[in-house]
Amino acid sequence: MVAPHGGRGAHPGIGSALRAASARGRAARVEIAPGHYEEALAVRGDIELIALGDPGSVTVSRPRGTVLDVSGGSVVVRGLVLIGRDADAGVVDCHDGAALTLAQVAVRAHDGVCTHARPGTSLTLTDSELRYGRAVFAGCAGHVERCRFTDAADNAVAVIESARVTVLDSRIDGARIHGVRVSDARAHVVRCHVTGTGKAAVMADTRAELTVEDCTVDSVHMAGLAFVEQSRGLVRATRVTDAENGILVASGADPSVHGGVFADCRDTGIHVQDSGRGTFEDCEILRAGNVAVLSTRGGAPRVDGCRVRGGNVGVAVTEKARGTFTRVDMRDLTGVALRVWDESKAAFAQVHLENCPFGLETRGNGGTTAELTDARILDFDMAAVAAVGQSRVTLGGVRAQRGLLGFGAGEEAQLHVRDSAVSAVSTGGALAFGTARLVARGLEVTGAESYGLCATGSAYLDVADSRFHDCAATGLRFDETCGGRLADCAVTGTTAVAVQHNGRVKLVSLSTSLPVEEITEPAAPPTVVNHYHGPVFVEAVHNAQLAWNNTNVVQQRGDHTGPQGRGTPDGGDGRNGSSDQDGAGR
Repeated sequence: MVAPHGGRGAHPGIGSALRAASARGRAARVEIAPGHYEEALAVRGDIELIALGDPGSVTVSRPRGTVLDVSGGSVVVRGLVLIGRDADAGVVDCHDGAALTLAQVAVRAHDGVCTHARPGTSLTLTDSELRYGRAVFAGCAGHVERCRFTDAADNAVAVIESARVTVLDSRIDGARIHGVRVSDARAHVVRCHVTGTGKAAVMADTRAELTVEDCTVDSVHMAGLAFVEQSRGLVRATRVTDAENGILVASGADPSVHGGVFADCRDTGIHVQDSGRGTFEDCEILRAGNVAVLSTRGGAPRVDGCRVRGGNVGVAVTEKARGTFTRVDMRDLTGVALRVWDESKAAFAQVHLENCPFGLETRGNGGTTAELTDARILDFDMAAVAAVGQSRVTLGGVRAQRGLLGFGAGEEAQLHVRDSAVSAVSTGGALAFGTARLVARGLEVTGAESYGLCATGSAYLDVADSRFHDCAATGLRFDETCGGRLADCAVTGTTAVAVQHNGRVKLVSLSTSLPVEEITEPAAPPTVVNHYHGPVFVEAVHNAQLAWNNTNVVQQRGDHTGPQGRGTPDGGDGRNGSSDQDGAGR
């Protein structure tokens, strides 16, 4: 028994009771009466320290250093408040193979570490609160359940040096760096709430293995979840709200994420970069501030069953990144649904895009490629597919409906279309311009308010087995110097011209009852010759007087056949300049 002022059968201090227990050489239970004890406790062997009053009624503190030092044996501490300052080794220091349990304990570490479990030990925290300092699990076994970590000066929970730790049903609030950091270790975080961290709320680095299940993360300054430096792990049924990035994957990390929800992220929902990978299944991204799913700088995610609602850009693959995206459903974006730029490669399959200004947009050199198959693009403001630069796009089984332009290729891009359809567009079904190349097999355009297919500039067309129906102005239009061939195509309807062509596109097996018109090229503009030391002629000149290099010029009219007719009124020889009245000019 321990009481603040001693008494019959009671020790005046906890240290005195511990020394007596040690002298007995067997397991002991130390019961402590409510009060404030200013002392350092060294616990050896199998000991229980129990507060007799309500949890928090017994306070143990010291001005500097460790308050509870545990080595060897099995130690249980229940109901105490432990307060320390400048405790770099920990307000609670567990070492030399000890097994320590803290239950209903409050630990406050001012400018230090709350608990430090060293290699070869085990630490169990239940129903406890750690404030200001971090809980360090280094090379040990750990179990945390129903605990609260508040205002840690750096990481709230650090799992390092091959430690193995489980954190259940706990709350982490206001950590200055990470809520949970796992480095070269293993951790399992379940049903926890992490909020207000300065950096990534839950971080795995240096080949860590991290599992996060049924957790919520909100109001963090950087990423909600982060996997970096070849870390691995599983994230299941976890929700991140109001973070810079919902989940960040980088530097060779490869997590598996299932059923995640990333809502109101200020930049990105899923962010994969710097050779990061990852599998993302049945995730939902809501109202991302910039990009819902970003793969950049060599990232290579695998995304399946992703749902995007609201926000700016849906999927962006940029800066030599890659990605495969299947069963993607995106709606109500303010920008592009799918973007592939700058030598990146992406494959999209089973895609549904609705109410987005652009469907698929590609831009970059010849190493920029995108493949879109089995897709529905509805209610787009601009273009369903737009390829520019030297990018290459392949479409298969794509249906675009209700927008401005169906499929477009410009500059030096290549667009390959197979078994795809465009309907109810306000401009045209497909457009090639610049020096782009458009290859189509089985393209069907219905109800375009202008043209079914148009090529302009020096674009090249190779279109076969395609149908253009009820296009208001023309089924096919070929302007300027574009060229190519059409084979086994049909233009039907009642109001349009079938083809308006420039004579450079070969029409092979065209089926239509509508007129075919050749576009008459306007006459070439007159040749302009600039003579910087004389006159400029743009056409034949007749009956004109021309003069140049003259200081004074006097014009005379009339029939003068003698030499005087070509001189000046005073009979001079006109050497101050030159003039010509015969229309030949000089």
